[in-house]
Order: sequence, then structure tokens, then C-alpha cells
Amino acid sequence: MRNNKKVTIIGAGLAGCEACYQLAKRGVEVDLIDIKPSSFTPAHSNPNFAEIVCSNSLKSLDLSTASGALKGEMELLDSLILKVAKGCSVPAGNALAVDREAFSLKVTETIKGFKNVNIISKEVKEIPKSGIVIIATGPLTTTPLSNEISKKLNSKNLHFFDASSPIIDANSVDFNIAYVKDRYDKGNGDYINCPMNKEQYLNFYNELTNANRVELKDFEKKEIFEGCMPVEIMASRGVDALRYGPLKPIGLNNPKTGEKYYAVVQLRKENNTNSLFNMVGFQTNLTFSEQKRVFSLIPGLQNANFVKYGVMHRNSYVNAPEVLKNTFQIKNMENIFIAGQLSGVEGYMESTASGLICGINAYLLLNNKPLIELNSKTILGGIINYITTFNGKNFQPMNANFGVLDSLETKIKDEKERKLAFSNRAINEMKKVVERYNL
Repeated sequence: MRNNKKVTIIGAGLAGCEACYQLAKRGVEVDLIDIKPSSFTPAHSNPNFAEIVCSNSLKSLDLSTASGALKGEMELLDSLILKVAKGCSVPAGNALAVDREAFSLKVTETIKGFKNVNIISKEVKEIPKSGIVIIATGPLTTTPLSNEISKKLNSKNLHFFDASSPIIDANSVDFNIAYVKDRYDKGNGDYINCPMNKEQYLNFYNELTNANRVELKDFEKKEIFEGCMPVEIMASRGVDALRYGPLKPIGLNNPKTGEKYYAVVQLRKENNTNSLFNMVGFQTNLTFSEQKRVFSLIPGLQNANFVKYGVMHRNSYVNAPEVLKNTFQIKNMENIFIAGQLSGVEGYMESTASGLICGINAYLLLNNKPLIELNSKTILGGIINYITTFNGKNFQPMNANFGVLDSLETKIKDEKERKLAFSNRAINEMKKVVERYNL
């Protein structure tokens, strides 16, 4: 029988702490269970909660960015993590960057300050069989718990590394150079093609093979490189390796001129609104700055807006379109929520926001009230609806970007004005949500 007065949260990272705060401030008793400090994953070392492992930047505050708009939405929902981050910020231009140690300490002190939060330090190997549970164990979920999740969800619905290609805003592709065509015309215009002559290809090849790469951690190397070949590693096997692989030009003659090319980079539809396209076969371990520099050498992509860069790292995440509702509940186990990167969102603030919604929805479920279901006019709603309705063959985690939003009611040519319109609409829509649910 479900205990209607308590919620169990597994994981005290950004998402878990945010969910805990949302429940605790509403008077709900919470068991917050974390493996630290009794033990640590390979990537963690700080005994405090909400440890930031990689960059200390939480991205832009500017409302002309999707990241800034997401923060605006989260502020309306009283995000603890955002509030603490602003209080522990360090100078970083328009970005929100934090003093990691001060940030983690403040979050920990805040959570421990709630008398209705029970802190439990242990490794969780089994999901509680009753009660409402939020799993927020992050991209390095331990093997026993991963096995437990796999068992409950069916093993094909839990991924153990993230090997994804960059995703590009279709509006930033130069169609004076690029063209729409499926190989041998077998398709429905699902691909954008960026052609190269020999000189362009050789220049691209040289820059690609000499570009700076992210250094993988020891525990990532075997798993990732056995599972997927980075484009730069494939290229290093020979100057023509890509031309016989993902850049094969056969069947992709220009439909207007009939011209044949030396190599062709293909972009494939990423969503049903044709606003996002991914680079076919471009799983990569290049640094983000190098991806921007090198991939912008591809004809047609010289002004490309990369809404998501390619990544290759250890990252456990569920196959959200198969297993999650847009409330973050598991479809056939609605007492269990999945938050954070494990749910298929990507990024610090995106993970935090998912925990925020899980916390509020767990509270609403406890009180037999309708759960929050956000639409794609909000940034958070756009991300949620993307990860839970994606209908392609290869689901990959998604971060905040304007490409996941519903189209604007009126067309705006100026890019900055268009982005601000998206942001203002998103924040106004979230204000309606706050009023509707009395948050």
C-alpha cells in the first residue's frame, strides 16, 4: 500500500535535489538516498550534493537564447538550483557560471535544513516496490541499479553511452549550396545534402583529422569505441574512408544541374517539423569549439547554428519515447518518475528542470490532483515532448533549443527578434501554468 505522506528520491545530484526541494517546501516527507559519501562513482569526488563534474557554466542568461528562456521558466517555478547558482555565481559574461564548491555546499545545506527530509547514504540496488519514487541517479548510474532498471523497462530501453551527431537548425543551412534529395530518389525528401569538390573535401579531411579531441576517461574508452566509430577516427584510416562511408556521393547528383560531387555530407530530419537536422554518420569526440570550426568548413554549413554538438561519453539514459509519459512517469509504473539525464534530457539546467517537474508532479500525484503536462510553447515542454514523442530509429538526449518549440503564430525574419519572440511566448505560457496549477 502506498505511503501517501512520503516520496523516495534516489540520487542527490541537480535533478534529485531540485525534486527534493519542490516536495519538501510543500510539506512532503522525503527520503533522499545517495551513494555519497559512503562511496563515489568514477566521476565524483565532492561529498556534498549537486556536484558539478564538468564545466562550471550553466550556459546563457540572455533571453535571446533557449538556455536563457529555460531559466526564465524555472525562475517562475521557484527553482532551488537556479536560485543557489545565482547566489554562487562567478563572472562569465552573459553566462551563469558558479563556484562549484560553494554551490554544492549551499545546495546541501538547504536540503539538510528541511526537517522533513531524511538523508540516507547508501547504494541503491533495487527500486522500492511501493510508494512514489523519483529515480535521479544521472549518467553514471551504478551497475546494480542499471540492471534493475533494465529488467523493469526491458533491456533495450536503457542505453549506456551517448554517441550522437551534431544537430543543426535547418534555417541556418545555405540552400544556395545545399539541396534536398534522397539517395537515388528513394525517399520523401528527408535529407539535405552538402556537396564538396575534391579541394574542399581534402581541406575538410585535413582539418578533421588534426582537430582537438575530448580526452575520454578510462572507464569510457572500451565501451564507447566498441559501440560506435567517431567520424574523425574513421577519417584517420585513410583519405578516402569517409568517401566510401557516410560521405559517399553516389546517387546524390544535384537534382537541378545533374552535377556529380567528390563527397556529400548528408543531414537527416530530426523532427517532424523539419526544423532540426542531424549530421549523418558524424558521431564525434571533437571538442565543441573544434566541431564548430571544422564542420563549418562544409559547403552549405558555413553559417550553421549547432543547436546540439556531437558527444561520445558514458551516459545511461532510458529510451524515453518508449517508456516515459510527458509527466516523466514510467508508462506502466506510474508511481515511478525518472528525472535528470537518465530521462533523456541533456544539460545541467535541463536536468534540473526535469527534477523540478518530477517533484511537483509527485506532489500532485500524492494529492490526487492532475499532473502538469507542458505544451511545446515552453522550452521545457518542447524538450519533454521531443524526448517522449521522438519517432526515429536512434533516440538521443536533447537539450534546450528553439527547434523543439511550436512555430510562432507570425513569421519574423530578424533572427534575434524571432528568438526573443520564442522566449517571451515561452515565459508567458509558463506564467499561465503557474496560475493554472496554483504553483
